[in-house]
Amino acid sequence: MKGARSLKKRGGPCPNCGAPVEFRFGGTLVTVCEFCNSAIARGDKDLSLIGKVSDLVETESLVQIGSTGTYRGKPFEVIGRVQYQHSAGGVWDEWYLRFPGDKMAWLAEAQGQIHLTFPRPIRKKNSIPEFKSLGVGQAVTLGTNELTVIEKGTAVAGSAQGEIPWAFVPGASHTYADLQGSEGWFATFEYQKAGRAMVPHQASVGRTVAADELGVSSPLWESAPESAVKKVEMVSLNCPNCGGPIDLRVPDQTKRVGCPSCGSMLDVSKGKLEVLQTLDRRDVHPVLKLGSTGTLFGDEYTLIGFMERYATYQSSVFPWTEYLLYNPDKGFRWLVCNQNHWSFVESISAHGLNRKAYEIRYDGQVFRIYDRGKAFVRATRGEFYWKVRHGDKVRTDDFICPPRMISFESSSSDGNFELNVSLGTYMKLEEIEKAFGVSDLTRPWSVGVIQPKLTLGFGVIALWAGFIFYLFVVNWIGNSVAGADRWLKQAPDSGLLVIGIILLTIFPAGLLLSRHIVEVQRWKDSDYSPYASDD
Repeated sequence: MKGARSLKKRGGPCPNCGAPVEFRFGGTLVTVCEFCNSAIARGDKDLSLIGKVSDLVETESLVQIGSTGTYRGKPFEVIGRVQYQHSAGGVWDEWYLRFPGDKMAWLAEAQGQIHLTFPRPIRKKNSIPEFKSLGVGQAVTLGTNELTVIEKGTAVAGSAQGEIPWAFVPGASHTYADLQGSEGWFATFEYQKAGRAMVPHQASVGRTVAADELGVSSPLWESAPESAVKKVEMVSLNCPNCGGPIDLRVPDQTKRVGCPSCGSMLDVSKGKLEVLQTLDRRDVHPVLKLGSTGTLFGDEYTLIGFMERYATYQSSVFPWTEYLLYNPDKGFRWLVCNQNHWSFVESISAHGLNRKAYEIRYDGQVFRIYDRGKAFVRATRGEFYWKVRHGDKVRTDDFICPPRMISFESSSSDGNFELNVSLGTYMKLEEIEKAFGVSDLTRPWSVGVIQPKLTLGFGVIALWAGFIFYLFVVNWIGNSVAGADRWLKQAPDSGLLVIGIILLTIFPAGLLLSRHIVEVQRWKDSDYSPYASDD
């Protein structure tokens, strides 16, 4: 038994290549051989070969193997990593952090967000539903917290590095559900088969954190040339359909690219370009150039993708365009242009937001339902981090509180279900032009859905009230001093007072009328217009 205990702590020769394999930490079950890139599991007496691990794709991660940091005063070291492949395209990293006492934590990075979670045993009181009964948007109580399901599906554990605290198998499928809660709470439920049902197998609970909360310090060494990690810079390729040039600016995360020359939809997931669709013959001209950079809200973004989308309403088509932005630290954001009105769009938590309601509260404001329907993809150019196809559709629910909009998009793909919630903030045309160095954007002529409301302003109201008060004072003084034996022989005509009040009221009344007209126009294409009787 002494030898077995020693083996559990230290390791032995790799069953595949004979190189030394070391298990440094008591909580790890699998390690990846640095020499032959094989996954090795440890048992009571010897090491066993699980299989060959494919090469990792570097994804601009906050950490690497050997990185150290602190969270809430406790130090940690990054000891391992698994890279998952999403069925809808794209990859995300799950890093394993060792805290004192061999306590483990999971650090997941996806679309610019960092989720730090800790394993939690599954007990009956946790009331974790079975996978089949779980739906996106559903609220789940976990201990004293309530969280909302934002995604459920199956991913593939494709690649790995370092030591892993669970029985990793290359290429194995993992059924999961992700949940969000208030104040940054985040959780993942993992499921396994039990007969015909998928039952809870493991839960991890924690928070969405900012990079500066972790105090990460990376080692000074670089990965060896033979390392499994491959760092990819911008690459230039040619479209296999028309031969036109294509620049991939985020090649490590790109899964689909629309050829700017012929409009073909190309797949990038197999390391080369393959034609998926050649039906898009539209003459598409993004008004912002792909590859251009712009500074929005203090952060610099690169414009990497362009998409035309549309919805139908009473046999009419309502199109709009979307620009995909990328920042290595912030992740992905969008610029949306609808009838020449622009908005900046970012993801927010779905927790506590009921998309089936007619009103929702967010950030102290009330958002009213504007539209429910389906949105379709009509044309694409540039890069995308998921497997987009022409004709893709999602269910949409839009709530507005100008100058902001909350949008719900729910979709399904290959058995995966996902709910994305985003917050759009209206931007002036001049702000877009300044950010991207352009000057010829088309001015809007209609009322935007989240165009800021017209307001009278305190100054206008105070000035109007001041003049009205002045007229009454002058009229009162005139009546007080008027008389046959006084210097003012006749009292002021009350009709003049009325005329003065009317003249002074024309301007603010006109503003109020204009505001009403603007609001009616804002809601004219909505089935939920509060001004329906005025149309």
